[in-house]
Amino acid sequence: MTFDKGRAARALLIIAIVQFAVFAVLFAGNFPAAPRYLGFKDLGAVSPTAWGAATAVAILYVAWAATLLPVRYYLFRLDLLKALAVFAALLAGVVEEVVFRRLVMDWLFERGYGIAPQIIASAVGFGAVHLFWGVRRLAAGINAFLSTTILGAALACVYLLSDRSLAPVVIAHCIISGLIEPGLVIAAAEDRLGAWRERESEGA
Repeated sequence: MTFDKGRAARALLIIAIVQFAVFAVLFAGNFPAAPRYLGFKDLGAVSPTAWGAATAVAILYVAWAATLLPVRYYLFRLDLLKALAVFAALLAGVVEEVVFRRLVMDWLFERGYGIAPQIIASAVGFGAVHLFWGVRRLAAGINAFLSTTILGAALACVYLLSDRSLAPVVIAHCIISGLIEPGLVIAAAEDRLGAWRERESEGA
């Protein structure tokens, strides 16, 4: 089984560069404070319920994504593409959770909005930034938006269960992205992403 790894690697590199740039802006001049800000200095304060929910979200989302052949093929495969994907996943896990959980949800909370608006805004915003997966085909963009909106809502719930600690959602996000990202990028590069299911290749 062969996939276009070169195109996938270039796409992952671009994603990693963009995420690193946002990371640098978020923590400019205050990088040593990042572990505390992300909740990694006080992991013991996070409830078992929140850790259990984070684990369940990661397992269920990876299992759903693995219905795509390239994702399933690359799930536990180790090579340079996977290493690049893990690096990008670490950045995405921090950057996207800071933006869509901490900044969006806490901003709404501080202005008196309830739990439902916080979850909805966080989820829809998270889904919207993943519309770029539809650059080649509208159905792929719809797939990406809907699936990541659902994931965003689930992670928002975990964030609330953890008493607004980012640690569980960052870890869950990193695990999800690290496992599925290479296969997803390959599927996108080969135009296999459809609406809720994998498209058959044109030559199949």
